[in-house]
Amino acid sequence: MNNDDTITAIGTKPGEAAIGIVKVSGNKSIDIVDKIFRSKSGKRLLDIKTYNMIYGHIVDKNNDIIDEVIVSVMRSPHSYTREDVVEINCHGGLIATEKVLELCVENKARIAEPGEFTKRAFLNGRIDLSQAEAVIDLVRSKTEQSLKIAAKNLQGNIKNEINKIRKEILDIIVQLEASVDFIEEDLEVTPYHELVEKTKIIEKELEEMIKDEKRGEIIKNGIKVAIIGKPNVGKSSLLNILSRKDKAIVTSIPGTTRDAVEEVLYVEGIPLILVDTAGIRETKNIIEKIGVEKSLRHIDEAELVIAVLDGSRDFDDEDLQIIKKIKGKTIICCINKIDIEQNIEMKKVLDYFGEEKIVKISALKGTGIEKLENMVKELILGDEEINLEEKIIINKRHKNILKNVKKLLENAGEAMVENMSEEFPCFDLREAYSLLGEIVGETVTDDILDRIFSQFCIGK
Repeated sequence: MNNDDTITAIGTKPGEAAIGIVKVSGNKSIDIVDKIFRSKSGKRLLDIKTYNMIYGHIVDKNNDIIDEVIVSVMRSPHSYTREDVVEINCHGGLIATEKVLELCVENKARIAEPGEFTKRAFLNGRIDLSQAEAVIDLVRSKTEQSLKIAAKNLQGNIKNEINKIRKEILDIIVQLEASVDFIEEDLEVTPYHELVEKTKIIEKELEEMIKDEKRGEIIKNGIKVAIIGKPNVGKSSLLNILSRKDKAIVTSIPGTTRDAVEEVLYVEGIPLILVDTAGIRETKNIIEKIGVEKSLRHIDEAELVIAVLDGSRDFDDEDLQIIKKIKGKTIICCINKIDIEQNIEMKKVLDYFGEEKIVKISALKGTGIEKLENMVKELILGDEEINLEEKIIINKRHKNILKNVKKLLENAGEAMVENMSEEFPCFDLREAYSLLGEIVGETVTDDILDRIFSQFCIGK
């Protein structure tokens, strides 16, 4: 990536729309667009002040009008990339924006790589790396809560917290190095036991952030829930009542659901990707067999499994085989059809599920559904409510770094407890300080940057 050249890209989704935007960024962006733009007033872009917009036409080399546009100018450093940026607001549609893009390229702009506008914002010091990652989260937000998290991180929440922790670690390093530098002087130094306590406080701060990462991922990306059971136990009816839609076909004929049916619903603003799977049983029907195989794959991918048993029938070998397939998963057991005579032997069910994991429902009548939804919510979020105003929500990359930093702090603390020379805890603390720099991008490597920015769309 050459950061000295001028880049261009379409910044809006392809297709028919009211507006389509072509973005240009770099030291030649105003000059490039000026060559293809004719303002109605006769003014040139070179004379336009920053944050101003001007109306006119984009023309080709033959001076033929391509589109009627409004052009906005943002001069360096007062722009998204801290470079000169021009945005051409065209009429929406494939041809107009593509033609304007072609004209920019003909005049020596280069097509931007994925995420290059945001990468330039990072490299030019407008945002740190955690804020750049928040841009991705903002674009991908599916719920109001995930939008709030991304917006807070874009404002620098993570950066501020990480810089605070780095300062706390640096303070300990300074005190340890002071002990070494002034060993022959009769100066008072901070005793090890006080520094150990300081490292433990930082460890607790890191632990809190690590613990909240999983919840943050659930809020941002949702959680996959597989509804499983043998044929005709009421899985499709349960999906329909949970989603408040007639999404799945419901009949008394076993094996009606041949393929997985997905529906997204929201619990406390968190997306649940609910999958009604084909009934799991031995079958010679080729189509149903494929459906069963897909069901097993959905079970593997699911973070939560709702196992449905038919309360009007006895607990049998088919139920037992299904239970064996979900061993090790987070499970809620639904005893369905409690509105009719019960024949299931509850002792057998209790042998495989704890009483706290069992809920009795009638998917037909809606009985017990609220209790089931509360159980799902508790298993996803736990007892503690998430206050987004107080939490620092990190991503998986940050989590892995913080876990390594926490281990280094533990090593430093152990070295001080064992009264080892100052050089030993200092080594681990310096490594921890450097690792934290990877979160904000201060010490990050090129391959990590490439991996992060490759997740962006081309126009961002």
